[in-house]
Amino acid sequence: MLSIGDSVPEMEFEIYHDDKIKKVSFREFEGKWIVLFFYPADFTFVCPTELREIADMYSKLQEAGVEVISVSTDTVFTHKAWHDTSDAIKGVRFPMAADPSGKLCKTFGTYIEEEGLSLRGTFIIDSKGTLKMLEIHDNSIGRSAKELFRKIQAAQFVEKHGDKVCPASWTPGEDTLEPGIDLVGKI
Repeated sequence: MLSIGDSVPEMEFEIYHDDKIKKVSFREFEGKWIVLFFYPADFTFVCPTELREIADMYSKLQEAGVEVISVSTDTVFTHKAWHDTSDAIKGVRFPMAADPSGKLCKTFGTYIEEEGLSLRGTFIIDSKGTLKMLEIHDNSIGRSAKELFRKIQAAQFVEKHGDKVCPASWTPGEDTLEPGIDLVGKI
């Protein structure tokens, strides 16, 4: 499993995107931030609520230089069928990666061996291919696209202003902190 600060290994995988099926690799997203958004399965309950929420924020994420790639152990054909039939998924404009062998899930530590499914996992990868954030949790708990976007904004701010850090719930325009001995015990 990858850890924070690791370089994401070059991998090839199949996606359903823009009504096409094709093979891509992380190299094709070089220079962009990537959100890998793992979920258990198409045609389920919590998953479409999460993907719809991310789809609603997709243009905002793209403006921030971020590509979203959702990942499940379903095939690209299942992704297409879901996209064609679900009102919630029809709005998805980002690539939907197919991982039926579990290769991506195993690399990122989300694979549930006994079920052949993925846990809910969110990974933020910076424009240099370095893992900046990971969050994995139980499949019964849905995620927040707004909070994900806030975390991306904080990570991008810190990348640009390396001498500053972002406190809890920070959003752009709010005060940041400059770590140092003078700050110890003052917060």
